[in-house]
Amino acid sequence: MKVEYIDTTFRDGSQSLWAAGMPPGMMEEMADNLDNAGFKVIEVPVMPLNFKKIVRDLKEDPWEMAKMLARKMPNTTKSFMGEPAIFPFEIIGAPESVVKLFYKKLVDIGVLNRVQIMANIIGNIDEKYPWYIPFLRSQNLEVALAIAYTVSPRHTDEYYAEKTREIAAMKPDTIYLKDAGGLLTVDRIRTLLPLMLENSNGIPVEVHSHCTTGLAEVVYLEALKLGARALHTSVPPLAEGSGQPSVLNVVRNAKFLGFEHDLDIERIEWASQRLYEMARQDDMPLGSATSYDHSQYIYQIPGGVISNLKHQLVALNLQDRIDEVLEETVRVREELGYPVMITPYSQFVVSQAAINVATGKRYKMVIDEIIQFAMGTFSEDSGYTWMDQNLKDKILSLPRVKQIPSAPDTTISIEKIREQFGGPTLSDEEFLLRYIMKGTQEIEELRRNSSPRKYISASTPLAKLIQNISKQPNLKNVQINGTDFALTLASKK
Repeated sequence: MKVEYIDTTFRDGSQSLWAAGMPPGMMEEMADNLDNAGFKVIEVPVMPLNFKKIVRDLKEDPWEMAKMLARKMPNTTKSFMGEPAIFPFEIIGAPESVVKLFYKKLVDIGVLNRVQIMANIIGNIDEKYPWYIPFLRSQNLEVALAIAYTVSPRHTDEYYAEKTREIAAMKPDTIYLKDAGGLLTVDRIRTLLPLMLENSNGIPVEVHSHCTTGLAEVVYLEALKLGARALHTSVPPLAEGSGQPSVLNVVRNAKFLGFEHDLDIERIEWASQRLYEMARQDDMPLGSATSYDHSQYIYQIPGGVISNLKHQLVALNLQDRIDEVLEETVRVREELGYPVMITPYSQFVVSQAAINVATGKRYKMVIDEIIQFAMGTFSEDSGYTWMDQNLKDKILSLPRVKQIPSAPDTTISIEKIREQFGGPTLSDEEFLLRYIMKGTQEIEELRRNSSPRKYISASTPLAKLIQNISKQPNLKNVQINGTDFALTLASKK
């Protein structure tokens, strides 16, 4: 029995442990080995949100990163987290024409072969974006539809059976069980996975979990026993912690259960060792095994969201009230009808809870996203039909409701949108980057200050020697003689 592996290192591993801060230079160092390591799929960070992060924080060009990944990884299916409106955090998304242009550009570059559609927005696709999946098919993209796992009175076996049937009817290439909070237990996977396999109409089911509660690896092994044949894993040190299980650990343990693989473990171990070197060089956190944390089942806040919450509370001088915010999060989620605590819902719930605590009066201020939630913008999947009716009435009576559009303007032409960002002479790449960044200011700053980070391998003796010599301020001239070469280094000063 053979198991296939989806690698999440560059995208979800980096997002979970480094706030999506993996420099393109690190990816470049590892890309060739991962491409030839035998993974079924490699996730790549080419969502607009990743573009923003790369421009704003890393001061690098995301289009150059995309081209590099396409060039370095020609053999493996490359996937990203897709969304028909492109921007999952915004009140309305991009017009259809912009979305299609962005996808086509990624396909033309060669950095996109599969789209993993974000969890529990299926109703939105069916109702509001009927063009989306046919468009993906027209671009010869594989389609993976997610079913998000969570714990609530609403998310029963019947719910998951029905959701699996709905998704199977859309005929994706793959269905994947997405456990963003790491909430699955061995007992729950024993009831849930057989139910999904039974209702999937023969479509393969992948399993994606996080190590947040310390249970993901044993859940994966149980999933294999139950019939799963594809798992989402990551390469250490961007594994474990709040990320996915380590591919090296899962493969080793799966072997004892009789499961084989086609992975080149030597290549993966090299990539892991190299990533450890680069992570230590940049003083980045290293993923490690997580102790069991039962609070995760109460708050259900993903690791990346809670770390951002702590940062925001410090900025507001409310860091000593985090326990109040966590308790309020539970209450807000219940009142909203138990949305899955996954992007974008987890951010909405936590933000509203923090505002409730900060103002001292619940829902005195309501963020636009919660208004949009009450309006039903996110479809039945969000849980708004279970929303507390008194709260819904209160929110929908706010004057702000009339000012919030419920959907993007699909009638506006892409030519008119281009005029807002520089006109018809702009290249597609430049236009899309300006659209994503909402103008040129941060792009111009990037181009003034950009210095793409390159990583010299410490395992290469000559490179290491030159690196060490460069750190010696008193050396003026150095002559290096080898058996078949000579190298002279001279100081410019």
